[in-house]
Amino acid sequence: MPAALARLLQRHWWRPRLTPLTALLAPLSCVVGAIAARRRAGARAQPLRVPVIVVGNVIVGGAGKTPTVIALVALLRSWGFAPGIVSRGHGRADAQALLLDATTPLDAATPAAFGDEPLLMHRRTGAPVAVARQRREAALALLAAHPGIDVIVADDGLQHHALARDVELVVFDGRGIGNGWPLPAGPLRERADAIWPVGADTPPRFILVNGRWPAPPARALPAPSERCFEASRSLGGALSLADWSRGASATRDTLAALRGRPLLAAAGIGDPERFFAMLEAEGLAIARLPLADHATFDTLPWAAATADVIVTEKDAVKLAQRSLGATRVWVATLDFGLPDDLARALRDALPASATSA
Repeated sequence: MPAALARLLQRHWWRPRLTPLTALLAPLSCVVGAIAARRRAGARAQPLRVPVIVVGNVIVGGAGKTPTVIALVALLRSWGFAPGIVSRGHGRADAQALLLDATTPLDAATPAAFGDEPLLMHRRTGAPVAVARQRREAALALLAAHPGIDVIVADDGLQHHALARDVELVVFDGRGIGNGWPLPAGPLRERADAIWPVGADTPPRFILVNGRWPAPPARALPAPSERCFEASRSLGGALSLADWSRGASATRDTLAALRGRPLLAAAGIGDPERFFAMLEAEGLAIARLPLADHATFDTLPWAAATADVIVTEKDAVKLAQRSLGATRVWVATLDFGLPDDLARALRDALPASATSA
């Protein structure tokens, strides 16, 4: 979709009702919703030998799946599990399964091979990651290579019905469901009734709201309030790109030292504005440079004379091996936490055979 059209539609999606523009697209949305419902109804997935927790979203764009996966892996480890991750790997040319783990050569662990988010998830968690267009194929490759894995976290797997799942964690940002319509008239990948499906074969599902939005959502989530939880998120700190590449930790002192310095904030994520707002809340003076989600940085999007740039970790993955000239690039890290009541609900929802870990 052209960027200009995407921006235009975004201005209409997050309203309570259809506008004249989105009303024209509503017939196409009915087709999209019907196709998604048919795929879901016809799914016959073969269970894996370990439990699977699917992290996904129903709205398009960035809702916070990557930090949710990272936090979930840490939570599972605290319970004694040995988790692995499967993902599509956005932007990969190869559809076949590929494994990212401690044995992967550094020069082979590239965004082109694995996608930016799988690289970031592996970097932040150390967990082995398998990527493939078919999530089940990725899961089987992961278990074959790492037989000690006893739970799989599937990134962006909600609509991939060939992958059996034991628990579903659906992530929204604070904007909710917009006008409640599927693409292209609205921001949903499926019909709104797919957000809270009912049926004997429906796995336990929980809703995670990835922080509040400055304005209330246009429409409330069609899900029971007791199954909806709110994540905590804040900037953890900052560090230079060189230090980040070496595995150093971000500090609040570095973030504070950037105050009063002119900064260009560049973000190739699903919702750049949220990142910019967090930087400004820390007292940083920034010029905004929103980029397309999964921006490749094949060509640097800032002028060569730019002194200081601050980016997200998702963007840092693609900049780490780049020549940046005289520009100083800083990486802002995110602290993302799952609420305790969601953690208890997830533990209770795991199969009984898995909770003995």
